[in-house]
Amino acid sequence: MLSKYFSLREMTKSQTAERKGIRNMPHGDHIENLSALCENILDPVRENFGVPFTPSSGYRCAALCKEVGSSVKSQHAQGEAADFEVPTVSNYELAQWIVANLDFDQLILEYYKEDDPSSGWVHCSYKKGANRNQVLCYDGKRYKNGL
Repeated sequence: MLSKYFSLREMTKSQTAERKGIRNMPHGDHIENLSALCENILDPVRENFGVPFTPSSGYRCAALCKEVGSSVKSQHAQGEAADFEVPTVSNYELAQWIVANLDFDQLILEYYKEDDPSSGWVHCSYKKGANRNQVLCYDGKRYKNGL
């Protein structure tokens, strides 16, 4: 277990990696970063909302980043970011709660549509040390500051 609620397996699971035969396994600092992400972001979310959830994307090795069209320099590749939703909670409400209650590096409300509370997902990262508490929305075309 990386934390009270999240395992290494959950944080590295990827259908794309399985399909493509990519070994998506972190090591050293990446595992420490994943543990810090779980303890400081995911565990508090789980405790606040009381609903089990599994991130749709956590750690991504360089080969997996390339396969999904992500940068090998992304925070996912460092074990510092996860994409997730909490069942029964709107992604906007989830993002608002994180902004108001947690220290994070970057939070992006991705592909959210106001008329569909379950649309999109939340991307949140955590860095040991100095977090920026940067808040963005992404609609598939551009980023904007704030929620």
